[in-house]
Amino acid sequence: MSRDGRSRTRTYAAGALALLALATGCGDNGGGAGAAPAATTAAPAAPQSAGAAPAAAATTPGTTLAGGDAAAWAKWNLKPLAPAPAPPADKPVKLERTGTVPVFSDVKTSDKVVFITIDDGAEKDPKFVEMLTDLKVPISMFLTKDIVKNDYGYFKPLQALGNHIQNHTVTHPVMSKLSPEKQKAEICDDQSALTQQYGTAPLLFRPPFGDGANTPTLNTSVQECGPRAIVLWRESMQIHDMQYQAGDKKLKPGDIILAHFRGPKELKGATMTQMFGDLLARIQEQGFSVARLEDYIQAPAS
Repeated sequence: MSRDGRSRTRTYAAGALALLALATGCGDNGGGAGAAPAATTAAPAAPQSAGAAPAAAATTPGTTLAGGDAAAWAKWNLKPLAPAPAPPADKPVKLERTGTVPVFSDVKTSDKVVFITIDDGAEKDPKFVEMLTDLKVPISMFLTKDIVKNDYGYFKPLQALGNHIQNHTVTHPVMSKLSPEKQKAEICDDQSALTQQYGTAPLLFRPPFGDGANTPTLNTSVQECGPRAIVLWRESMQIHDMQYQAGDKKLKPGDIILAHFRGPKELKGATMTQMFGDLLARIQEQGFSVARLEDYIQAPAS
């Protein structure tokens, strides 16, 4: 890449990160306590197996993840999480091929599991790839084109572990401030780039800051670009602890947790692996396992 190209990449990433800094967590729309416009809905659909894993995935959806062995966890100064139960045959979230897309921030399940989602892609720490390879904890990645395009390859080993890549716009804007045409460009262009790079079209979309999630305009834009659901969250991971929307500050079965690809500059000296280790410790303290979000979602009939 030329010097000018590197400069433009840094400028795009810096601009997107500046937007991220507007709120605590890229999904927090200024609501505090990791708040987002919360909604949990699921439209029925014809029976269909869960969305397929990326073609390169070494772990297929439906595989129960024990999170690696005790030695692997000890390497990261962690205790192993309890294995997640086998994914339900009857998926709690059923998506339709056409029409209004559902908006949800948790999954209705009695399984004592939570789901980890990681946004944007700014920090590309090789140690984090090593950590997930060791621990085999499932995540869902919501990637922003202008933040990841300088190194699409970083996320491919994570995808090969069975982790899905989802849509998080091109430039990380406040969606409600955009015209319908610009909203569509943000979602469709990210959809196209991620599909081309990773071989699988994103099934899910997350608006930056959670902004506009429940508006008809954004819902229409999502429908026109291909994702079939809008995903929010119940908790957001900060540096060492979580912010909760619920007043009791406790995880609930099926909660979706928001985290970010961040490094020492944004984490006050902590690394991505330290932040993620603290997240796993907080989950374990409350007796939960980590499951793969996409294993609880029934993709639309083709």
